[in-house]
Amino acid sequence: MTIKVLVADDQAMVRGGLRLILEDQPDIDVVAEASDGAEAVEAARRLRPDVCLVDVRMPKLDGIEVTRALAGPGVPDPLRVVVVTTFDLDEYVYGALRAGATGFVLKDCGPALLVEAVRAAHQGDALVSPSVTLRLLRHLTARMPAPGGTDHPLSNRELEVVRAVARGRTNQEIAAELFISLSTVKSHVAGIQAKLGLRNRVEIAAWAWENRIAGS
Repeated sequence: MTIKVLVADDQAMVRGGLRLILEDQPDIDVVAEASDGAEAVEAARRLRPDVCLVDVRMPKLDGIEVTRALAGPGVPDPLRVVVVTTFDLDEYVYGALRAGATGFVLKDCGPALLVEAVRAAHQGDALVSPSVTLRLLRHLTARMPAPGGTDHPLSNRELEVVRAVARGRTNQEIAAELFISLSTVKSHVAGIQAKLGLRNRVEIAAWAWENRIAGS
């Protein structure tokens, strides 16, 4: 199955480079490009791509506003948005996660990771790179105040799953680590999202780091 991707960036050279990298893969097709946020929202709603690769800083609407419009709370049929960022824009990453992004990559991540990010987002396995994810989320956590309380409705097993998700583990890796079936992992992830009111794995990871649970 071909993964349909929309690429949104205000620099034509960057868009062209991303298209070349992605379309070099037999299972990825860039169906549209957008040079600003408003154009990205319009094209995404019209074409319904499998993954939207969105830059943080764009004219008219920034990446967070685009993410909120396509995947935010209240969107009945949200799209999968991967936000492209740099380390000096961590505050934007946090905003994008809260706006509904299913993943993020760094602009200098390299072709292999970019492709991995798109495929992972398409599969719903948003945390594509433990190294990128952990470094960004740890940095975010260091800049956020400590939580007021640690009360939560999760069981010990669900906490184990949360910690694994926060470390960037895939469902298969979690199943192997905890000696449980893949279907059980998926059930735990769905239960965690329902109990905490979260929409995807990235939000689970962000919750874990916010509450100082990821490294405990």
